[in-house]
Amino acid sequence: MFPFEVSLDAILKNPEPYVDSVFSCLESEFLVMPKGAGFVEYPIFERGYEALKMATKGFLQLDPDKILSVTVTEPIVIIVLRSMLGFTPPEWGYVATQKTGVLVTQGFVRSLDRKVRMEPETKLNTNGVTGERLKAMIDTVCQLLASGVSKVNTDQLHRLDKADTKYGLEGIRNLSGMGVPYAMLLYERFLGRPFAGHRDSVSDLIGDSLESAIENVLANAGISFRKTKRAERIEGFDQAPDFIIPSEFNPAVIIEAKITEDDGTARDKVTRIQHLGELSLAGRSEDDPRYEVIACIGGRGFGVRREDMKKMIQATRGKVFTAKTLDRLIDCTRLKEFKVK
Repeated sequence: MFPFEVSLDAILKNPEPYVDSVFSCLESEFLVMPKGAGFVEYPIFERGYEALKMATKGFLQLDPDKILSVTVTEPIVIIVLRSMLGFTPPEWGYVATQKTGVLVTQGFVRSLDRKVRMEPETKLNTNGVTGERLKAMIDTVCQLLASGVSKVNTDQLHRLDKADTKYGLEGIRNLSGMGVPYAMLLYERFLGRPFAGHRDSVSDLIGDSLESAIENVLANAGISFRKTKRAERIEGFDQAPDFIIPSEFNPAVIIEAKITEDDGTARDKVTRIQHLGELSLAGRSEDDPRYEVIACIGGRGFGVRREDMKKMIQATRGKVFTAKTLDRLIDCTRLKEFKVK
């Protein structure tokens, strides 16, 4: 039995079997991620690496002018350089500002990074402030890669203390001319999480798959609904729910949707759903909530803490669904009151 098939009294009396039933149909797709727009295929990345290697004569010397020139003609070199640093775009912009005095804003460097990923074969326009900021970034990366790791305290770790950048240009040159030790690669992946940057960049796409499935269920039943946008303000809610049925002017059902592989993120969503449950009862009795709260979830993050799942089931009065049980979403909730097909 699923929690949406029984009464709240039955859930409160013995919630454990219902926690098990939700856990049993949670699916995780953390081994497979969408590529999304701007995904850089390896051959393109490698082309940028080889262009940079040629411009530096096999990393023998880092001439900022020559590297700037190859960056303009082969923009993917920017992604290669950032990977060598191990920085996010805003971090690179911040350090460039500190070291050169040229204001490299977060917005600029994010836009540049995205433009390169989206159009890696389109030459860069270096007119005006763009050229000045790009030059500051290149000057900075040359300085950092050439200098290697400065001394830090024994209880600290320098961001450039990596197999390729620890010893400056000599270390980069050595690794570029030999097979990288596998143990070191594995260790650096352990510290940095493989595909972490890409996984973070497509987190919205991962969540969109569940939201799209919910939209299809509602649309196929002819149910009126309002799908909110990120950070949208809706009167009566301190944070807009993902779906409001039939509208925000007269909410009868709200749906919160989330896929996560992280238990911390799952806990945040549980807290959010509990809060919505409390809002639905503000000034109302247990038998007459303002609206019904439904949770649609996925990913292993929700399968970590049993107590959190109990809280979610209780806050939604059993209305917790997964991808496997979405076909029951309408018939087992107040959504059936709005079904026209």
